[in-house]
Amino acid sequence: MTQPHHGVVGLIPAGGYSRRISPIPCSKEIFPIGSWRLPGTTEVRPKVASHYLLEKMEAAGIEKVYVVLRQGKWDVPSYLGNGNSFNLCLAYVIIEPSSGPPFTLDQAYPFVKDSTVAFGFPDIIFDSRDAFVQLLNRKDETGADIVLGLFSIERSRRDDRVELGRDGAVCKFMPGPSASKLRYTWNVAVWSPRFTQFMHRYLEKFGSTHERHESVPPAPELTVGRVIKAAFDEGFKVHAVAFPKDPYIDIGTPADMARAVKRYA
Repeated sequence: MTQPHHGVVGLIPAGGYSRRISPIPCSKEIFPIGSWRLPGTTEVRPKVASHYLLEKMEAAGIEKVYVVLRQGKWDVPSYLGNGNSFNLCLAYVIIEPSSGPPFTLDQAYPFVKDSTVAFGFPDIIFDSRDAFVQLLNRKDETGADIVLGLFSIERSRRDDRVELGRDGAVCKFMPGPSASKLRYTWNVAVWSPRFTQFMHRYLEKFGSTHERHESVPPAPELTVGRVIKAAFDEGFKVHAVAFPKDPYIDIGTPADMARAVKRYA
């Protein structure tokens, strides 16, 4: 049995509108992708997209996960509930419309500011069940502020690009979109309270949610990768663990959603 990580909390953004794949009959975080067997039974149930990320957090002994949710996506907590089905304790932070994932995550700042954070995107599916175990171990071994989980890029120019040194330290970080030929992107991460504090201060210069939405023309969406890049440039210690043989699927486009449904059927 995995020992619980009492100082680690999961953090998942679910504030988007899924416009690229609309219309769909539910929030993409609970769109059925494959199936799973109910623990202790032979009964099979649909497995939703975010379940793949939640099970990897649970496998690392993480007990508490915050899902940051915009108003209107009530089908997500209705389905995921309190997390008992996933051996987790789920809590929900409700936000106003957000200008991007970093602002969404920052709404949970009062709850996570003193904890190590395990972060992932609920619409990106990968197979390495022990991913967070490896990231947390690397963080303990190196004292890194941020440890990224790296995956081989197939074709996207939208992804951030990461160059990994022989010692496991990140030596180059290029936020997407990028034409770089670097072979890795990142999809999951763990980070220290120091980075959480950095992101909170970094976002303050962009003003309030109201000010960002009233800006003309609207500011481009800020990504988590760009905040990591800013921390990297300020000398934060960033390491990574590569999962080169583990393909990933971002279900944010109709073609990739269909690909995920077919793969995990």
